[in-house]
This record gives sequence, structure tokens and C-alpha cells, in this order.
Amino acid sequence: LEQAEIELVIQVNGKLRGSITVPKTADKASIEAAALANEQVQKHLTGAPKKIIVVPGKLVNIVA
Repeated sequence: LEQAEIELVIQVNGKLRGSITVPKTADKASIEAAALANEQVQKHLTGAPKKIIVVPGKLVNIVA
């Protein structure tokens, strides 16, 4: 069976801060938006992130 959704872990400054579930066909922009909207991420961000790294199918790393 093939899954329609995947779970991506979110890191802020290299530390695990949460996870999101997105459609398997989601593009990079929608994954970034979902990661930034996560409430656990919002707690650890003080301003705009400097860089967002998306590794498809695995993780989202946000450099604050």
C-alpha cells in the first residue's frame, strides 16, 4: 500500500521541535508554510527565520 500523506519532523536550530503531516505530493512552499504555522515552532522563533531547509520525505530544518 502507498500512503497519501507523510510525516515530516521539524527542527529549529538543529533540535527536534515537532512534526507535521503533509500530502505526499506537497511542494516545498506548502511544506515551509505548514512548518512555520506549527505552534511548537512558533514558540522557538523570535523573528523571521534566516533559512529553511526542506529534505523531501524526511525533515524540515529552520535556522533562526
